[in-house]
Amino acid sequence: MKNHFIHIGLALLLGTFSVTAQPPPPRPIAVYANPAQGLIFGAFFQGPSGGTVILSPDGSRTATGSLTLANLGYPYSPALFEVDANPGTAVSIMNGPDVTLSGSNGGTIRLHIGLASTGSSFITTVAPPGRTEVWIGGTLTVGPPLANPSGSYSGTFSVTFIQQ
Repeated sequence: MKNHFIHIGLALLLGTFSVTAQPPPPRPIAVYANPAQGLIFGAFFQGPSGGTVILSPDGSRTATGSLTLANLGYPYSPALFEVDANPGTAVSIMNGPDVTLSGSNGGTIRLHIGLASTGSSFITTVAPPGRTEVWIGGTLTVGPPLANPSGSYSGTFSVTFIQQ
């Protein structure tokens, strides 16, 4: 019985094993984030005290305070970034500071960049030329009508995609 175990041990020691791993990414590692679509909050009506319009990464929209969401044919959508990177690349998302949007009829509204559909970090799984879609929401803080007259509000916000 003892010899039987020795033969098995020798067979294991003489066998060949192969181990494979993911090849290292090309150097330098490059991550490109294409801003395919900006944040679009759509139309809403102001009440006397204002409030917030919250746009989630999944495309849902809610309002607080005395704001009422309107469906007047104006679209609304979270921002879309198309991330181009090799599969297995770890990427972190860093939102920029709050932004002041300027109104076409005067006034300003504050924009806070919200959550991303991927969370604050993710690992890419889509091989180029495909791209990982990252949807990012936001929150508008709207004051009363005298401070924020009706009209279009616009501005620029920043989001940084960091390769780890």
